[in-house]
Amino acid sequence: MLQLRDRGWMWVASLLAAGVIAGCGSGPRAPAPVEDRSTGARQQAQPPAVTGEPVKPLPGVENMGKPGYYTVRPGDTLIRIALDSGQNWRDIARWNNIENPNVIEVGQVVRVIPPVGVVPEPAVARQTVPVPAPAPSATAAPTPSTSAPRVTATAPPPQVASVPPVTPTPAPPGEEDVPWGWPTAGAATIVASFDEQKNKGLDIAGRPGDPVLASADGRVVYAGAGLRGYGNLIILKHNNTYLSAYAHNQSLLVKEDQTVRKGQKIAEMGSSDADRVKLHFEIRRQGKPVDPARYLPAR
Repeated sequence: MLQLRDRGWMWVASLLAAGVIAGCGSGPRAPAPVEDRSTGARQQAQPPAVTGEPVKPLPGVENMGKPGYYTVRPGDTLIRIALDSGQNWRDIARWNNIENPNVIEVGQVVRVIPPVGVVPEPAVARQTVPVPAPAPSATAAPTPSTSAPRVTATAPPPQVASVPPVTPTPAPPGEEDVPWGWPTAGAATIVASFDEQKNKGLDIAGRPGDPVLASADGRVVYAGAGLRGYGNLIILKHNNTYLSAYAHNQSLLVKEDQTVRKGQKIAEMGSSDADRVKLHFEIRRQGKPVDPARYLPAR
């Protein structure tokens, strides 16, 4: 009797359990959490955007590719750009409103020719009678002027082994005439000739302190050591066509904007940024290096 009663209770409990389960299955379910993927929700989930001034375009980009403009590349300096364009770096800074010449940006576009209506200042007043080149026995003294210091004649520089005379090729007709002279006194030992790819001028051997002479009348447009590979450098502008450069000096004797005369001592030879004592001499026509042997007189 007890067993039957126990079985009945088990049967009732089973029915009750089934009813509970059925009730749970058919009753309303609690909603599952849903991630709102709407645009508004995403915007709220993300951190607020950083607001600020819009990125400004580089100066002069609107002129990129136009004649008379140059796009700055890695490693460029205003002095290098001026040398390669045949201009005074101060003029380029003024034409482009560059306040700090040491700060230019890659991709910036700069004007390298004068603006319309601006006439470049002449490099030096034209002379009717050229100043003769210095004799090998003494260092030439400059023509008296208010800006050029007086140079006292010194003992003649030691003679060095001479090289075969250089017969210059006449410069193309129609160019502005410049009566060129050698930038060193006495005989010259050429240790490296002009090569358009490897050497953009002549390398002339010498001893520390040997005089470096202005190759023609002109104005100093650069005097310093801001151009890598040239050491202590002087750049002269002779007219609107020609520049000349004198590199690796141990000392510079002239300043920017100073007028110099052909044969004037402007520096002393040295080995700054070079592997030996030498003068690296360049002539540039409209910024492009040309072979100085085409312009210098025979020796």
